[in-house]
Amino acid sequence: MKFGVFLSDGDIVDGDIKKAIQRSIELEEAGYYSVSLNDHFYSPLGNPQSNQLECLTAYAAIAQATKTIKLVPAVISASFRPPAILAKMIAMIDQISGGRFITGLGAGWQDKEYIAHGYEFPPLKTRLEQLEETIQVINEMSSKTVPSFKGKHFKINHAYNNPRPVQTKIPLMLGGSGTGLLKIAAREADILNIIPPTGNGKDFINDKEATLKFTMNVLKERIDILHSMLTKEGRDISEIEIGGLMLLGISKKRNDPELVELSKQLGFDDLKSAQRAPVALLGTPEEVLEEIHNRHRDTGMSYFIFVNGTKLTEQLFVNEVMPSLSE
Repeated sequence: MKFGVFLSDGDIVDGDIKKAIQRSIELEEAGYYSVSLNDHFYSPLGNPQSNQLECLTAYAAIAQATKTIKLVPAVISASFRPPAILAKMIAMIDQISGGRFITGLGAGWQDKEYIAHGYEFPPLKTRLEQLEETIQVINEMSSKTVPSFKGKHFKINHAYNNPRPVQTKIPLMLGGSGTGLLKIAAREADILNIIPPTGNGKDFINDKEATLKFTMNVLKERIDILHSMLTKEGRDISEIEIGGLMLLGISKKRNDPELVELSKQLGFDDLKSAQRAPVALLGTPEEVLEEIHNRHRDTGMSYFIFVNGTKLTEQLFVNEVMPSLSE
């Protein structure tokens, strides 16, 4: 199993790139597989005036300061950059990092930042079409000597991209759980970061309605749909790794009031309800360890990306949970 950390506002005080670099070094030294940044003009967890790191240029800095940790945006909005320049940026970060980049990509969802920054926010169907064509452009420019592509929304012709990425095939992680995105994932993805829908213009941490509806049964149903689609595409179900983004909170005390409060912030009535939900991983080190094993067994999930919910969470995970998982 693989574990990554999503650097939230609390990890990067005032959008400080030096802090982000230092945190990435700390995570690498602690043995984490990956470090994730969001791709927004302003954080969904903050406000339009809050400081916000630009995702890909921040990764260029982190890549130079680290040696082994994977760089996995969660996730790049395919709408924010023309596909050709995005492909060039991905190739450059893969070069800087020595082949440690994973392309986390999504269709975009926070309509307010699109409008505020002069971007069109087309219907989801169009954004999914654009996402799939963006993937094709990236693939062409990452692997072909003479990249060319013509689609409904984008086209390139002799779009040379030298130097190309270090990796022959940069892994693609798609983020979402809607049927349209699952269809694209079944054709193209190496990893699916499966999260609640963002159709209300909010991420799951801020969308209590979507969080409560996204039960473990719904997660399993979405995975079953993906597996069915993979079969239709002639791919084995083992060809896509199942990942998830979740709020992690660990305490030495059972029923810790701090974890109870995190549960309520997500919209749950109590801690036990939150512990059964795929968007959260809350409890003592022993409870968290058991739940990780349960989710791996019941859903096949093997890549966990954590938003740390308390100050002690990371320390307890590294010292008391991670060693047991490597035995």
